[in-house]
Amino acid sequence: MANNKLDLSHKEGQWVMLQNVHLMPTYLLELEKKMAAFALEGSDPQFRLFLSSDPSNGIPIGLLERSIKLTNEPPAGLKANMKRAFSFFNKEEFEDKDTKVKTILFSLCYFHSMMLERRKFGTKGFNMLYPFSIGDLRDSAIVLQNYLDSNAASGKIPWDDLKYIFGEIMYGGHIVDDWDRVFCNTFLGNLMNDALLDEANMFPFTDGKNCKFTCPPVLPYEKYLEYIDQYLPPETPLAFGMHPNAEIDFRTSQCLALFFTLAELQPKDTGGAEGAVETVQSKCVDLMSRVNDELNLGEQRIKVGDIVSRLTERGPYQNVFIQEIEYLNALIDVIVISLEEIALANKGELTMTEQMEQLMESVFLNRVPVRWMKLSFETTRSLASWLDNIKQRLDQLNAWKDNPEKEPLITFINRLYNPQSFLTAVKQYYSRDKFVELNRLTIVTEVKKQMYWETNDLPVKKSAGDGTAYVFGMQVDGARWDPSGGLEESEPKKQFSVVPVINLKT
Repeated sequence: MANNKLDLSHKEGQWVMLQNVHLMPTYLLELEKKMAAFALEGSDPQFRLFLSSDPSNGIPIGLLERSIKLTNEPPAGLKANMKRAFSFFNKEEFEDKDTKVKTILFSLCYFHSMMLERRKFGTKGFNMLYPFSIGDLRDSAIVLQNYLDSNAASGKIPWDDLKYIFGEIMYGGHIVDDWDRVFCNTFLGNLMNDALLDEANMFPFTDGKNCKFTCPPVLPYEKYLEYIDQYLPPETPLAFGMHPNAEIDFRTSQCLALFFTLAELQPKDTGGAEGAVETVQSKCVDLMSRVNDELNLGEQRIKVGDIVSRLTERGPYQNVFIQEIEYLNALIDVIVISLEEIALANKGELTMTEQMEQLMESVFLNRVPVRWMKLSFETTRSLASWLDNIKQRLDQLNAWKDNPEKEPLITFINRLYNPQSFLTAVKQYYSRDKFVELNRLTIVTEVKKQMYWETNDLPVKKSAGDGTAYVFGMQVDGARWDPSGGLEESEPKKQFSVVPVINLKT
């Protein structure tokens, strides 16, 4: 159908618009060839082809080169988003609405803007990136009007029904994470109630904090925009139901992204192309020196065969640590081999490949190369910090290999590839000792008051089969662990809180 319309429009000089072309990447390859054929044949001067798309890497370069590109990005900031959301409604239609509908629509504009802007906080905002759009607000307004019209006889606003429609269907239809859905419904619960009609504070949990944004009384259309300009407080995480510390993370990430982009754009060296190559090569040489000397990865390869031969009995804990050793050995091998290949290529003894060039660029930008990430644990660290973490993981495994028949008193669970396997091992020991089915067991956690360096007074485990283990390495982000036990609000300008040793009990 699309090809037929294109052929007809090309001959008769008509306009064609193909929407959401990012959803059909295979067809775009065919479209690129068709556009090239049209260019050779010559077309009617009035012929135009319009394409709409979300950002996508699947659009062929040839199409982009032939196109005049226009972008439409949403405004940044809660105030700009609210003004844009409210301006979406037609003035005449808005003035004809009931006063209750006007108030609820204004709160919906705030809710819509909050959902859009909260994404900038990353995983603190939402666990996933959801494609909320102005269409969600439009459909919510239509459903609101229809729903209230059908319930006009009762005279009551069905808040529970509206919360379900907005939180589970309109906006909730995008949400696939359960906790994000809980947040969405909880935030709507703060808005969709009778207090909204009585100029309630729309900022959640800010009463008494000298930071609020009340729902205005019924105003003329232009006055609502003036109200947003005058009374919406300066940008603050409190508007999204977040701690003020959340802005520190957001601004830090923003700065890091900016400087990383600048680092990518800058010349590798001021000495021209040849000097740039020398700079990258010198960084690779420095990294190789660190790997060999500081980390000593070549000698720290732990031989699994030696450990297995010393074990009289291989239990669940031993399986976990042996598996971790195998993972790290594979990672160390690829690090050493790839750096040796680059050293040989720089000497002219090997042909420089595209993969080597990409690795050298990653080293220059202080990020973990893609080739290494395929065998790495999940991380967002820079290259230098990532290598430090590898050293810490090796130290833990080296300490264990000296006495492989006994698990460590305290295990740094954040230094394991697969922490879940360690938790399973705790249950397996108890299951073997007590003859209980594994699927009937659960792990209960007890947070102690000691940090790992204060463990002299921790009780020594009686046996490996008692289903008990001590772990360390947990951190709380967005809250803090109170020494008396329990989560409390973060302290100002302190992003993370270290959790003390945790006792795992089966």
